[in-house]
Amino acid sequence: MLNQKMTYQQTLDYLYDMLPMFTRVGAAAYKANLDNTILLCKELGNPHLSFKTVHIAGTNGKGSCSSLLAIAFQNAGYKTGLYTSPHIFDFRERIKIDGIDVSQQYIVEFVHTHQALIESIKPSFFEMTVAMAFSYFAEQKVDIAIIEVGLGGLLDSTNIILPELSVITNISNDHAYLLGNTLQEIATQKAGIIKKNIPVVIGETQADIQNIFVTTAIMQQSPIFFADNAYTDVHVEVRDGIQFVKIIDKARMQVLEVGTDLMGRYQSKNIITVLKAIDVLISLGWNLVTVDLSTVFQQCLKTLKFRGRFDIIQQQPLIILDVSHNEAGIAALLQQISNLNIKRKHIVIGFVKDKSLEQILQQFPKEANYYFVQANIPRALPRQELQQMASNYQLKGDAYDTITDGMEAALKHSDMNDLVLVTGSFFILEEAYRYFEKI
Repeated sequence: MLNQKMTYQQTLDYLYDMLPMFTRVGAAAYKANLDNTILLCKELGNPHLSFKTVHIAGTNGKGSCSSLLAIAFQNAGYKTGLYTSPHIFDFRERIKIDGIDVSQQYIVEFVHTHQALIESIKPSFFEMTVAMAFSYFAEQKVDIAIIEVGLGGLLDSTNIILPELSVITNISNDHAYLLGNTLQEIATQKAGIIKKNIPVVIGETQADIQNIFVTTAIMQQSPIFFADNAYTDVHVEVRDGIQFVKIIDKARMQVLEVGTDLMGRYQSKNIITVLKAIDVLISLGWNLVTVDLSTVFQQCLKTLKFRGRFDIIQQQPLIILDVSHNEAGIAALLQQISNLNIKRKHIVIGFVKDKSLEQILQQFPKEANYYFVQANIPRALPRQELQQMASNYQLKGDAYDTITDGMEAALKHSDMNDLVLVTGSFFILEEAYRYFEKI
């Protein structure tokens, strides 16, 4: 039982033990309906009905888009909630207002107050987290909250909101065992966030699935906009720790230069998606016209502490931490890595069991040195099994008992002009960050 003296860590331990958590155990924690979330929120007074929202789904980039859009609203003077998942360091990262994490005290008090409700409904960890976030945003009277979908769209716990705008970044193969084995099936799930008469922005036009979004929008009488029809990126360069993207604004026939402290060549696609979202939101009456698009995103990493996206933490050797973990995400990451002026590549990787690793592993460079690790969670793919699978694609390296052992070996074998890349899982990166903060 919880009591007033329960600490923050004890409260988290209670939640982890009590409620199944998808990122740790996988499909067992996934609920293919909204029943628990609807019931939870009803008992909490339907807090999600008391504030405005933007809903963001997609296979890759939805966390980046959510953060970029939140920064724009903050810059315009709106009190802005931000809900994302999963976290890397601390559970509180999931729930922010104006870049500030929810307090430990709020989490302890929320769980203590609603313990009987939690134990009665027995929601998943994610369902409980969504309800907590909605309650917090309602109590704090945010002007708007940017809500990132956790998994899929149609049946995701966040899909009880009626947003100002829906955004779908892109579609790629991921979570096939839950969302479908084809892009069309996955897109249909993502399209489930499109609501009646609510506009939707699609980040990337993909010929195989474009019609799914268009058809859904027509059925819902929802205006639909494809961001890459309005904007095109033509050049990217990094200056003084800021990535500058030159973008053609097709409607206004002008070139924008947008800077962001989020690295990764793929961020240009996310910026284009957010620019179109801002256009639509302005047309709906949101006062975002004063936002300086050339500079507003330059404090995203600093303000929101949004880590793990092509995060360069050291130059010699070059050390990059990136949470890419599916086919398209890995492809974008490796494409950028291939353009770096480096001598050798040392790649520390670990994945979870439910990934389609055949499509992922075949993309990795055969000349790199590999360090196979696994996170300390039930869902983690055993490192020896990953090593064996990787050998089928001529990826060679040793398996290590701990993530720390793998990183230490990679650093030991690297020279000043080499690259050390850590990727494959949020949980791998959590330990990597903690390791590098200590050395």
